[in-house]
Amino acid sequence: MDKTPKTSIKNWAEDDQPREKLMNKGPAALSNAELIAILIGSGNSDESAVALCKRILNEVNDNLAELARLTLPDLQKYKGIGEAKAITIAAALELGRRRSTSVLSDKPTIKDSKTAFILFQKELGDLNYETFCVILLNRANKVLKTVKISDGGITGTVVDQRKVFKLALDNNATSIILGHNHPSGQVTPSQADIDLTKKLKTAGLTLDLPVLDHIIVGDGNYYSFADEGIM
Repeated sequence: MDKTPKTSIKNWAEDDQPREKLMNKGPAALSNAELIAILIGSGNSDESAVALCKRILNEVNDNLAELARLTLPDLQKYKGIGEAKAITIAAALELGRRRSTSVLSDKPTIKDSKTAFILFQKELGDLNYETFCVILLNRANKVLKTVKISDGGITGTVVDQRKVFKLALDNNATSIILGHNHPSGQVTPSQADIDLTKKLKTAGLTLDLPVLDHIIVGDGNYYSFADEGIM
């Protein structure tokens, strides 16, 4: 059976070439696939860079958050994506995550569990392993800093309460909010989550540094211990 050769990006109409399109129309005019195609530069013997990126994105429902969950080996399973290209894609997605986090550098005020969730989501939402973070607050409930305490595996992470409260005291925090993710997407707390929350709450009361809430981040959803009356 005859095989139609791929068409090189260089042979496309100028308006269809990602780099030229970006220069002439701005980055907002490009699709996700076109933006990633600029990063990898070339496709494979069967697909242009854009076609290859469209296929990869199609398999993650064109969801960049899902794409960010792919490991380097996952990306390298696609013909035409070697180690260097996989690293480039991962680096670009990480920059995007950090950019979205840096928008909050004006010290937002935590008004409710949803506000805390939005902040934790930016830190934890793309991770496929469990990570524990703490939001440090001043007396006006403004965010001083969000700190990663520990990384774990798919099913759990170890939290050192001494490290949590040392960071809080070193940064002159007057209260804290705990947060971690469940890579499974399920936000129901485990017994270990409940025990840890009680332990940290008790320690916080002793130090006059209250734990206001514990947020579990799932797949675009969250569980708030405070909202559920467990704090």
